[in-house]
Amino acid sequence: MCIIDYLSALGLIPFKGHVGTTATKKIDVYLSMQTSQDKLLPMTVVTIANAKVHDLIGLICWQYTSEGREPKLNESVGVYCLHIAEDDGEVDTDFPPLDSSEPIHKFGFSTLTLVEKYSSPGLAAKQSLFVRINAAHGFSLIQVDSMKVTMNEILQKALKRRKGSQKGSGPQYRLEKQSQPNVPVDLDGSLESQSTLEFCLVRENSSRGEESSEEDPQIDIATVQDMLSSHHYKSFKVSMIHRLRFTTDVQLGISGEKVEIDPVTNQKTSTKFWIKQKPISIDSDLLCACDLAEEKSPSHAIFKLTYLSNHDYKHLYFESDSSTVNEIVLKVNYILESRASTARADYFAQKQRKLSRRTSFSLKKSGQ
Repeated sequence: MCIIDYLSALGLIPFKGHVGTTATKKIDVYLSMQTSQDKLLPMTVVTIANAKVHDLIGLICWQYTSEGREPKLNESVGVYCLHIAEDDGEVDTDFPPLDSSEPIHKFGFSTLTLVEKYSSPGLAAKQSLFVRINAAHGFSLIQVDSMKVTMNEILQKALKRRKGSQKGSGPQYRLEKQSQPNVPVDLDGSLESQSTLEFCLVRENSSRGEESSEEDPQIDIATVQDMLSSHHYKSFKVSMIHRLRFTTDVQLGISGEKVEIDPVTNQKTSTKFWIKQKPISIDSDLLCACDLAEEKSPSHAIFKLTYLSNHDYKHLYFESDSSTVNEIVLKVNYILESRASTARADYFAQKQRKLSRRTSFSLKKSGQ
């Protein structure tokens, strides 16, 4: 059986005689593995609407290979998955990969990205999550890797950051949701189950406002420095990553008022795709998020800066050593936490709507 007959038998592509009588679905598929200009343009695939997601992946791989695209794909189709994508091909990380056993018509999206499993989808596979812990002497930002982390782990991190401990004969502490005073959170529960990222650290047998400088955990001097210096201007030399993954060196200046991106003059480049980077200035009220995207080694990490520009959310990617990247991400997040930005609030409201759509898919699936 030839490949066309095989794919048709799987319900992936209709026979010519079925055109007009069989429901089909046209999908634009961005190909994350391509590194040339072709990566900017999607490959259009037409399949029968009731094809399974894993069968569609097979069709995409077959069409990719038959068109002679480069680089060559892995011989095992099973290493690939499909992600919902924005219209420009950027992976929408609010959604997990499509379930390979589900029919493609179940998902009402016409733009997808083919991604190799266990690799970063685009540059935004890992999102920085910061939990805000308020206490008598200020607040701390605790970075966590997942919403699955338990509240007890967050409490221990908060106490360690603030030089406290739940062990020994010293004072004991609990966490409360900032919006629910005097109601301890379940330390065995996950962060995901709390529906908030802001908590208050309270000494046991006391309530908020009953402060004791002798018994409250001593705030970490690093926390004080982070809070006080976050709005002070500081510049970093980093590399700005462009769509084709080539880079230009820039000076990134960050203060409580704005973020400035200035090209480094007389820089050398080994790529034919080099472009002249124009200076960019972003008002802090337009900043929406700053996330760690990749951390491959101590010498290489990537972060993403999201901001509002002309009623659209823009994403800028930068790379540097891990220490510098983490300092930048923490500094910008302290600035974001201390400002009441409408742009940031709207951005997270949009993300919440997307998460609600994902939840509705899960509920629909469980009800079938």
